[in-house]
Formats: sequence, C-alpha cells, structure tokens
Amino acid sequence: MSRVAIVTDSTAYIPDEMLKQYNITVVPLILIWGEETYRDGVDMMPDEFYKRLASSKVMPTTSQATIPSMQDAFEGLLEQGYDVLGIFISSKLSGTVQSAIQAREMIKKGKDKIAILDSLATIMAMGWPVLTAARAAQAGENLAECRKLAEKARDQTGVLFVVETLEFLRRGGRIGGAQALLGTVLNIKPLLELREGRIESVEKIRTKGKALERMLDMAEERMAGRTPVRLATVHANAEAEALALLETARNRFHPIESLQSVLSPVIGTHAGPGTVALAYMTGI
Repeated sequence: MSRVAIVTDSTAYIPDEMLKQYNITVVPLILIWGEETYRDGVDMMPDEFYKRLASSKVMPTTSQATIPSMQDAFEGLLEQGYDVLGIFISSKLSGTVQSAIQAREMIKKGKDKIAILDSLATIMAMGWPVLTAARAAQAGENLAECRKLAEKARDQTGVLFVVETLEFLRRGGRIGGAQALLGTVLNIKPLLELREGRIESVEKIRTKGKALERMLDMAEERMAGRTPVRLATVHANAEAEALALLETARNRFHPIESLQSVLSPVIGTHAGPGTVALAYMTGI
C-alpha cells in the first residue's frame, strides 16, 4: 500500500514538533532584501526580520517558492516510496502553486503520484487543512482520500486579522478588496479576512483592542456553532496581544486544539509588524 506524504510551504506556520510528528515537508518562499535573497524561515527567522525591519531604509520584497526546491521535495519523497499531496498558499496571493505545478511536470517518473491543492489561504488557515491531510495519511488513507479530506477542511476553515496599517499590504500589492479602505483616517484598525483566497475588508474599527474583540464576534458568526473547533493565533511581533486573544478565544469557543505561531518574514513583509490573526477550523 502506498504511503502519503504532505508538502506545504513556509507560510503554514505549523509548529516544528508537529511537522516532525506528521512527516510534513516545508518548501520555503523567498525574501528579497536589497541585493540579498533569503529562504523564508530558513535563512531569515522572524526575530531577526522584525528587528531589521524596524531600522531598515530598504523595504524587503517576496517571491514564490522556487521550482527547483519544489522538484527536490517531490522527488525526494517519491524516491522514498511516498505518494505526495502538496497544499500551498492561495494562488491569488502567490505564484507558489504554479511553481508546484511546473515542478511536477518536470518530473520524469511518478508525476501521477503527486496531487496539488490550492489552499485559497495562508498561515494556519492553510495549516489546519495540511494537518488534517497529514493525520489522515498517518492513519493509512490513500492519496485521493487525503486530498478529499484536505478540501473538506479548506471549506471549513477561515482567518480574520487586524493590521496596524494597510501600508504594507498596499506596498506589496496584496491589498485585494481592502483597497477601498485606503485614504480613510489614519488611526483606523481594519478588520480583514481571507475570502476565497483574497484579502477582503470586514469592518473599520477605531482601536486595535476593539478590533480584536470584534474579531472574536465575527469568528463566532463564521463558525456558526459547528464543532469541534480548532484555533490558532498568529502574530507579527505582537506576542502579548496574540496570547491574550488566544486565551479569550479558548474560554469562549472551547477548542479541542489550539496553538500560537509567528508570522514569518514573507507574510510579515506584506502584513506588517503588529498584525494579529485568528485562524479557525470547524467540524473536523
């Protein structure tokens, strides 16, 4: 019986111990800072990134995961006898899915054993479907069943987030439906979400504290009473706020699983310092 291995990218933010536990391979996206290039979460870690960002006169940019890195990941797993399910950042935010498709096409033997899924998300809104598929694989499910479960998980997952400023999203070209908020008063804290793979505006709120409170109300509406609940908070150099949000969310929604992680340099480049997100999955 074929075994299944899951491949994702560096914006899933699944804790390292879980990556090891479920044999999940991570392909890094790319951070470009001046003349230097870094692999996201490999050559440049969040702590170093946010310290440097605070004083840098040159702003970083990002690029999708490379085709060679995808090909190496796929071929390495095929050689070990695995079928492969790749689950990657929304194709509306990055070209990483396209890199994966092109890498698969370059493989001479075994490409039919590789399935690729557009998560239509990122951070733990992608991480939860990745974990769902990896747990199914560990339980012995085949490639088709792992993909089916990942698609079901994708449809029952969402993420809401608050940014300190829209400037980073605007500068990086990822602002999506939140474009309409540009030019509003500077102290507005936009509540945003990923909807069908794009960033969309939910509400304009005066303070960050109120925005985080409203985030929980909106999450409750989105989850619509479905159980079980899994939660994750993710932050960009805002650990205290993310911990407080997670604790409040735990008390309110009683998740069967919850965790916290940090936005890597690639997503931090676009969201900006101070961003706090809540990713949820229900019904699985």
